[in-house]
Amino acid sequence: MLSVQQLQITGRRGDLLPATSLQVHRGELLLISGEGQDQRTALALALSGRMKPSNGALSWDNKTATKKIRLASALVDSPGVNEPEQHLSVRDLVTEDLSLIPRRYRGALLSKPWLKVHSFEDIAGLWIEQVPPARRLELLTALALADPATDLLVVDSPDRHSANPTTWLPRLEALAADAGRPLAVVAVVASLPESWAGAAAVIGNSVIHAPEPEPEPAEIPETEPANERSNERESQELQRIEK
Repeated sequence: MLSVQQLQITGRRGDLLPATSLQVHRGELLLISGEGQDQRTALALALSGRMKPSNGALSWDNKTATKKIRLASALVDSPGVNEPEQHLSVRDLVTEDLSLIPRRYRGALLSKPWLKVHSFEDIAGLWIEQVPPARRLELLTALALADPATDLLVVDSPDRHSANPTTWLPRLEALAADAGRPLAVVAVVASLPESWAGAAAVIGNSVIHAPEPEPEPAEIPETEPANERSNERESQELQRIEK
């Protein structure tokens, strides 16, 4: 289980990531919404052990060491961090990513047989920018899972490639529901799909706001009692008559 309590990252001019709390279990897909791309990427980096938070607590299976979290997780398609370069072909991308698999797991992982086994031969010769959004996500998550040590998938802004959630949501749901390889799957998105009824969180959901001061009661002007005003008028009338 991934557990996060009041995770916060300080930036130059304020919070890069406002305090956020969440939990996600194996076999579950959690969608986290946040308006700014910088906030979404900062959260994705922190959840996958790639960025050290300024405050808060983060643990994976009760382990808090950043290295343990990083080794158990995969950061997928993070803009400006590890999104594939557009000039790469799918074949070249697969070759590069498979070479990064830890040596003890790598074995005879070669791009051509891997592409065939995972049914990507039809797009092997395409440039990354030519790959449709749904196939792109399918490819990148399959590469992330080529490392058998990966138990946590953190996908950064899959909705930026298409406004249609059907291009990314079904793939992530299928990965989370795969009983053969129980994964915790997190997707940080700009907004939740209208049809989404599963686990969800919002960036900044643990920010503590100072209570607003209570308004001071309005001063009520003092008034003379009615009987005193009446007596004063009677006295003034008597003085007028006597004159």
